This record gives sequence, structure tokens and C-alpha cells, in this order.
Amino acid sequence: MTTNGKKMIYGVLAQFETAPDIYHACEKVRDRGFLKWDAHTPFPVHGLDKAMGLPQSKLSWVVGGTAAICGIGGFSTWVWMNAVDYKFVIAGKPFWGLTGYFLPGFECAVLSAAFACLFGMLALNKLPQWYHSLFRSEAFKKATDDKFFISIEATDPKFHPVNTMEFLKELGASHVEVVEQ
Repeated sequence: MTTNGKKMIYGVLAQFETAPDIYHACEKVRDRGFLKWDAHTPFPVHGLDKAMGLPQSKLSWVVGGTAAICGIGGFSTWVWMNAVDYKFVIAGKPFWGLTGYFLPGFECAVLSAAFACLFGMLALNKLPQWYHSLFRSEAFKKATDDKFFISIEATDPKFHPVNTMEFLKELGASHVEVVEQ
């Protein structure tokens, strides 16, 4: 793709060799004030979210809220059906009893929480994403094997191709490249 005869730039990609290297590099990128950037690692790196300055995930609120609403809804549905809508005496049992309705409400809460977790995670991670500009980079294929990467997007207010590349080299990147869209 071109704009006015120039190729569009997605951003800059920097490769690091070890988990401590990318951890410290993420702290410095965060401190420099970049806003639109990400770290890509072959395995979870403990504390990297804090080094990047990421806020707490909203997924726990989505899952907890959905479980609470659906659990109460399931409990209420069973109470309504058996104690209000269609009263049917079975062996002299009371129409309303907590122990008889707790299990269906709990099952509704667990089932809805599982679905909320799955679909909430997909939505918050903007998945499925069938294509990403970083897939054009040959070096980026190592992100699933043994290398660590930081990508800074060109849409970031502090982004300048040359200055950003120099900054990432100063952080100890073993390979830095510009990625086109």
C-alpha cells in the first residue's frame, strides 16, 4: 500500500535475546512515554504487564458480573417456576427452600462465567485477528520460539522512525527493523 507514492509504515520492531532484557526495555519504553506499543514473548514473563504499565484486566469484572447476574437469574427462575408459577406439592416439601434452588443457580453461574470468560477474552484481545503487519517480518517468526520483541506503532504520538530505531538500539536490541503495512 502506498500513500502519495510512499509506503505506509506500521511501526518499528526490536528483537531482544532474554526475558530480563525485554523486561528492562519495556520499563524504559514505558518511561519514555510511548502509548501504542506491545511486547511479544514466546512464554509468559512474570511482571511484564507492570513493566509495561498496563492497567488491571477488565476480564475479571466481566466474568464475575456475568456469573452473579446469571446465578441470581437461574436461582430466581427456579424459585418462580416451583414456588409461584406452578405450585405442586411433592411429599409435603415446602414450595420455597434455599437448598433445592441453590444448585441450579450455581450451575447457571458457572456455565455463564465460562462463556463470559471465553468471549470476553476474545473481545478484549480483539480476536480473531487473521492478519497483522508484524507477520511480514521474518525475524518476528522467532517470537513463538525463543526471541523477545517490542513493537512500537507509527500511530504513537512520540513515534519517529529514525529516533525510535535509535532508542531501541540503545536499549540493547539485537535486531531493529521498520515494518510496513
